[in-house]
Amino acid sequence: MNSTLYVPANSATAPFTVAITPEDAGWAESSLHVVDLGDRGSVSLTTDDNEVMILPLAGGGTVESSGETFELSPRASVFDGPADMVYLGINQAYTLTGHGRIAICGARAATSLPNRRVAAADVAVELRGAGNCSRQVHNFGTATAFEADSLIACEVITPGGNWSSYPAHKHDENTEVETQLEEIYYFEVDDSPAGTPGFGYHRVYGTPERPIEVLEEVRTGDVVLVPHGYHGPSIAAPGHHMYYLNVMAGSGPTRAWLICDDPSHTWLRGSWEHQEIDPRLPFTASSLSSAQKEE
Repeated sequence: MNSTLYVPANSATAPFTVAITPEDAGWAESSLHVVDLGDRGSVSLTTDDNEVMILPLAGGGTVESSGETFELSPRASVFDGPADMVYLGINQAYTLTGHGRIAICGARAATSLPNRRVAAADVAVELRGAGNCSRQVHNFGTATAFEADSLIACEVITPGGNWSSYPAHKHDENTEVETQLEEIYYFEVDDSPAGTPGFGYHRVYGTPERPIEVLEEVRTGDVVLVPHGYHGPSIAAPGHHMYYLNVMAGSGPTRAWLICDDPSHTWLRGSWEHQEIDPRLPFTASSLSSAQKEE
């Protein structure tokens, strides 16, 4: 549909492949940059009034800030298990040096928190859903796993043929059961064993009071913005595993991910009680090749 909420791959100015600020998105809080350092490169940046979480998509390097150097251990691809993550607080100058694609998740923040590193081995891996709704979540920057001022971020891997972000859900109001969060979906989809480029689909729809309509085919490097409304499913085409990086922040007084399902679809969660988790999960550094062969 080519909605204005769809940002195609490589639409930013080098060395960035993605460069989404709150102003670009038309909202107030969330941002995402992906920098491509090539075989070896360096870029100097500032956080200004943002806090950031920096992690390699495919590559590695170091983050230097305030006299400290933090390592980002190499990761072969987003399907290679969790990655190291470096958190930098507001008003920090930093230099990112290394190779490959590095993601910089950001959100406007008011509180200054210390710079920190989370090792890949310490990232909580969650297997969510069941059957063809099974997916793998890397909770490196979620509200219950990591302290930050406003930023919430995680990675999700959906095996080929599966649906995730499903049942469709929303988080666009500050209530007792929901938090208002702007959300960025950054996608990567693996090639088939024959080298065919992968693809998937992502859906966003609204309520009568706040309509929104997005249905996009997504490929590696594409972004979909979710300012409000129900979002899901994210559908991985058979034969092509799908990854997405979620970046969220909102206006509420509490940093939390509280959601409401679309009432028409919430029954689905009960069906998972009688299904097994997809046996292709979890994805690790050694499992991708064998998981591809099973497609």
